[in-house]
Amino acid sequence: MTHFPSPAEELRFLDAELRRLDAARAHLLARRAWLVTVLQQAAPPVAPGWPNPPAAPARRPETTAPGVQNVLLLLGGVLLTVAAMVFTLVSWGHLGITGRSAVLGAVTLAVLGAPLALLRRGLRSTAESVAGLGLALTALDAYALHEVAFGAADGPTYAAAASTVLAALWAAYGTTLAALPGTAALRLPRPAALVIAQFALPLWAFAAGGGEHAVTAAVLLTAALDAAVALRTARPPVLTVAVVCAFAAGGGGVLVSAGLSLEAAGPGEALRAAALLVLAAAIALGVARFAPHPGFATGGALAGALCGVAALGGVLRAWTPGDWAAPGYLACGIALLAVARGSEAVRRGVSWASGLVQAGAVLWAVPAVGVTLLGPVAWLRHIWSGTPADARAAVTVDAFWPPYAVTAPLLLGAVAVVLATAVRDGEWRPQARAAAPALLCAAVLVVPVALELPYVVALFVAGAVVAVLLATATRTATGVALLVSLALAFLSLATETATLTVLAALTAMFAGAAWRGRAAAVVAAGASLGCATALAAAAGAAAGWRPEHIALLVLVVPVVAALVAPRTGDRVTTVVVEAVGAAAGLLAVGLAAFDPPLLALVLALCAVIAAGTAVRPDRRGVGYAAVALFVLASWVRLTSWQVGVVEAYTLPVTVPALLVGALRRRRDPAASSWTAYGPGLTATLLPSLAVAWGDAGWTRPLLLGVSALLLTLLGARYRLGAPLVLGGSVLTLDALHELAPYLVQVADALPRWAPLALAGLLLLALGATYEQRLRDVRRVRDVLGRMN
Repeated sequence: MTHFPSPAEELRFLDAELRRLDAARAHLLARRAWLVTVLQQAAPPVAPGWPNPPAAPARRPETTAPGVQNVLLLLGGVLLTVAAMVFTLVSWGHLGITGRSAVLGAVTLAVLGAPLALLRRGLRSTAESVAGLGLALTALDAYALHEVAFGAADGPTYAAAASTVLAALWAAYGTTLAALPGTAALRLPRPAALVIAQFALPLWAFAAGGGEHAVTAAVLLTAALDAAVALRTARPPVLTVAVVCAFAAGGGGVLVSAGLSLEAAGPGEALRAAALLVLAAAIALGVARFAPHPGFATGGALAGALCGVAALGGVLRAWTPGDWAAPGYLACGIALLAVARGSEAVRRGVSWASGLVQAGAVLWAVPAVGVTLLGPVAWLRHIWSGTPADARAAVTVDAFWPPYAVTAPLLLGAVAVVLATAVRDGEWRPQARAAAPALLCAAVLVVPVALELPYVVALFVAGAVVAVLLATATRTATGVALLVSLALAFLSLATETATLTVLAALTAMFAGAAWRGRAAAVVAAGASLGCATALAAAAGAAAGWRPEHIALLVLVVPVVAALVAPRTGDRVTTVVVEAVGAAAGLLAVGLAAFDPPLLALVLALCAVIAAGTAVRPDRRGVGYAAVALFVLASWVRLTSWQVGVVEAYTLPVTVPALLVGALRRRRDPAASSWTAYGPGLTATLLPSLAVAWGDAGWTRPLLLGVSALLLTLLGARYRLGAPLVLGGSVLTLDALHELAPYLVQVADALPRWAPLALAGLLLLALGATYEQRLRDVRRVRDVLGRMN
């Protein structure tokens, strides 16, 4: 049962709990006061009235204790090693043979034995430093022995023996320390033994009198040993050093072997170099076979395949002419695709090797392609100078043919075939399908140049390439066709007949491609009109016409562009066609620039073409260009007639502007007269007024005044602000100009005080009627504001 205390018992319990809580609170308050006192005494004194400064962040150490220890140990080991070298090289002669042997032996044994005790005490870092010093002392011991006991020995032989013995001793030293009880393996001796072992085999080969081939073979065998160590060990220090040494020795050996293969003067030397490359390939393929990581397997297969190609290609190069060296290497590279076997990583490496060889072949052929495409540009300085001797002479007018480039078409064609047939990977298939036609076209273009075929054959082949590319009707093919057509056009500049024939054929081919309306219709349409422009200029020059007469023939292109543009069905194509037509019109203007009458005719014809274009609803803005061209044409015509009347130049601007303004107000009655008529009236009134002020006659001011009066009356009749204000202002200024001589005469006849008196009376009158004048001005402003 649950016990419920009586009220008296519960009251006593609550009183006891409250007393206990009061005692605990008093104890905590006392403790808090003591802590505050201690903190205030420990804090630095602060000037009264100033806030306490923020506590400075705790200073973090810039390095760790193990880092400091390693630096100190490294410096100590280096200093001791330097001291030992100084002792051995400088102070050695002050001791006898017994002392020398005793000192070196004792010091070396003591230093090599010290890491054992240090490891048992757990001082691993110190043991590493002392072991490094001991290994350096052993190298000094080898030098000392050579100076004392083996001074007559052959230097390379002693160096080879010393490196071999040191590598064995260092490896045994590291293995012994790892095997003793109570010790741990040191990280320095065995990697150091592997490093010193790199010099053993090359030095033995050099000491035995071996030449470049023998020493290179020794380097490759050393790389094989490094690779074997890397594949068999799992310790990070030894593994890292073995991998680095394998890459260094193997890479150096392969580079030297490749150089020997390229420099081979005969089949014998080529075979010896090929043997070295085959050894390198075997080592690399062995790494690919046994490497646990797919990346190393792929890299080994790549290196091995490239070494095999270099070996076999070098042998073929020694037995074939120089022009066929590159095809030999390419054939070996393509053959790799047929022999690729093994794991996926190995096959990937071999495929990459084949791709690199093919890319190298393409790069080898690039100079020949560049000369074929860019060399004909030089004919711009030798237009119609005569038929070249052959196709190579046609493209090397101001250039030279690259050496060993006769087989460039074969290289490009072979790579194109491989890309089209052998690349089946879904990721690379689209790129291969796009690159293969381009390479094949480049090969076909270079064939006449490489084989020095007749000039006409080069023209025909380039034209056939353009036709085939345009027949495919893809964007890439059309872009290549445009590039080839430019080269063909420049190449045709050698003779007049070739120029006209080629330009006509290109115009027709690009027009047919644009007419089909496929993916590349934009490029084809613009190219067709560009070729037509060049054809028109060439035809006029062939007929013996002057440039200003050729301009009339060139204007046919803008006419055709204006007729074709609205029928393309594609906005982009329409813009391109109109842009090329406008460029042709500018060319025509430039050709006629030095014959003002014909220039006026050309500008007028351009204006007619622009006006015809402006009829289309989406090209209304071209109407402004048409008006400007008409005005320019009239000005050029008037200049050629030596007309000096300014109104003859301004009225052709004013009349169309007023007509346009009237049409606008008819469509939009709310349009302001300043917008509709202001520009047109200003174009004539202001120049005429400026000329009238300097005209001593009476005819121009009279006619200007009459015209201004009529404009003022029309503005007042139809309540139009622009004619009213402009006409009235010009009329007033024209009247002042006519009254100016009489005013000058009156001013001369009046006394000197009369103008001052008149000015004073005028000011008094204005002041007396100031408020009425303000009301009149406001009324005039309101009237003009209500006018359109």
